[in-house]
Amino acid sequence: MLLTNMRPFQTLYSRTHFRDLFLTKFHRTLHSTNHRFNKESVTFSTVYDPVKGRLVTTPVAQSQIPEHESDKDAERSSFSDYADALKDDRSYGSVLKANKTNWSSFGGNKKKSKSKTTWVCSECGYADGQWWGYCRECKSVNTMKELTEVVDDGGKTSGFQVSEKIVRSWLPKGGGEAVPLRLTDVNRGVNHSNWRFPLSGLFGDEVSRVLGGGLVPGSLILVGGDPGVGKSTLMLQIGALIAEGKEIGKPAPVLYVSGEESVEQIGNRADRMDISTDELFLYSSTDIEDILGKAQVLSPRALIIDSIQTVHLVGVTGSAGGIYQVKECTAALLRFAKKTNVPVFLIGHVTKSGDIAGPRVLEHIVDAVLYMEGEQHSSLRLLRAFKNRFGSTDELGVFEMSPSGLKAVKNPSEIFLSEGHSDSELLAGLAIAVVMDGSRTFVIEVQALCAAGSSLSRQVNGVQAGRADMIISVLMKQVGLKLQSNTIFLNVVSGATLTETAGDLAVAAAICSRHVLYFLEFPLPNNVAFIGEIGLSGELRMVPKMEKRVSTVAKLGYKKCVVPESAVELLRRLDLGECEVLGCKNLKEVINSVFITS
Repeated sequence: MLLTNMRPFQTLYSRTHFRDLFLTKFHRTLHSTNHRFNKESVTFSTVYDPVKGRLVTTPVAQSQIPEHESDKDAERSSFSDYADALKDDRSYGSVLKANKTNWSSFGGNKKKSKSKTTWVCSECGYADGQWWGYCRECKSVNTMKELTEVVDDGGKTSGFQVSEKIVRSWLPKGGGEAVPLRLTDVNRGVNHSNWRFPLSGLFGDEVSRVLGGGLVPGSLILVGGDPGVGKSTLMLQIGALIAEGKEIGKPAPVLYVSGEESVEQIGNRADRMDISTDELFLYSSTDIEDILGKAQVLSPRALIIDSIQTVHLVGVTGSAGGIYQVKECTAALLRFAKKTNVPVFLIGHVTKSGDIAGPRVLEHIVDAVLYMEGEQHSSLRLLRAFKNRFGSTDELGVFEMSPSGLKAVKNPSEIFLSEGHSDSELLAGLAIAVVMDGSRTFVIEVQALCAAGSSLSRQVNGVQAGRADMIISVLMKQVGLKLQSNTIFLNVVSGATLTETAGDLAVAAAICSRHVLYFLEFPLPNNVAFIGEIGLSGELRMVPKMEKRVSTVAKLGYKKCVVPESAVELLRRLDLGECEVLGCKNLKEVINSVFITS
């Protein structure tokens, strides 16, 4: 009978109409009783009254609810009310609102993880919430990479947490909280000459030169380079040198960790390089927490990670080598180095464009960035600093790769010079240029060849094409050489590249040696060097660090050095020994004083 009476009632009233009637009746009931009800102390019960033939909602005070009713019973009654409301569409809205809090606690309180999408620039590390097609920080195009990070309340790890957990046991107990210190208090009693510890030997001197005079305790150093250039070999030799401890008079432990090779493979390479240091410890792992745990047991004098793209932190978003992983792992190692004063070396992979893989922000975190350069078919290796918080970035280390490892080159200029005799016709067209790379001075040999032929072309190796065209045009216009119908070849020995204008005079001298006096070739003596920049009027101009260039030439045994006339007065105070400084105003004076007298 009850169901029969409800059917026409449900079809007669719509859900919206019933809600309006219910609210009106409810407000009338509140005013008629003239009572104040608290939401926390009153609940509402909605039931069907068969006598009145409609739904009736009545307030029920909390005091009327039996105290022995458990939370489970309350939750069950809330769910039953919701189930009854689903059967009757007319009471769905009111019952759902009245039991909103209870329903949220019924199976709906489980926390869900959210995914956060971020676009990160692979060049500068700038992060943005949406993709713009280019980086709004460094303006690079197609460098924004999409990264999806899962955000939840538990299970996340940061480099700060890991390093803090590891280094806490290293710190002195009861030291108190760190406070800001005066600069005078920090420097009081510190001997900066003994602050760094140098690396011994000729190999160690080259590395110390690039680092700014030695290795700084607690520094974080990033070493990059092309695949196969010798990064692992370099770091293995540096680790062995530190482990020998010749500068302190006793061996010290050094931990070399590789995520790419096994311990047996590293040991095989060390045996080939004749490294047998007892205090050099090898370990293969990719977990930062595990690595720092092993380092805590050894208390090493230096830590080497090969490479930063292979290690990871458990709990950090992404796989090893990703942006988040690289940043967090570097942050953990940075805090470890600063708190324990243990220098840390990181080897970084290099992309096709020549940059270290990962975000560029990695280069801002570390204290020094070293790049190892070398040609594929050359044994020469150059180690230069692109960033150094503890020294200059003008230093350059020169090494030669051999079967037994890297060897320091005592006189780098010997690599760029050919062996021959000045009385040979084959040496015509050879000129010596003096260039600088950072603070290092190099003597480089420039070769030129002029050939008459129908095909007019210029083949240039090691010299900027635009610079070579300008020098040739000046020789034709200002000096009068007939180079219009000649094919000209220019080459720099050993694959070096002239990137500064100090080699202009040597390039012009090499061309003149092949073409002066209508192809009557005049070979230049081996003991003459050329330093100077050429202007469009054929004049010779000064170049930076002229004193250091000429001093290097004199030490190498050269008898004559051709320089701009404006530099002669500056060089008079130098002790050059038997080296003669010849000053010239323009290219015509160079030809008259060098070639004619020869």
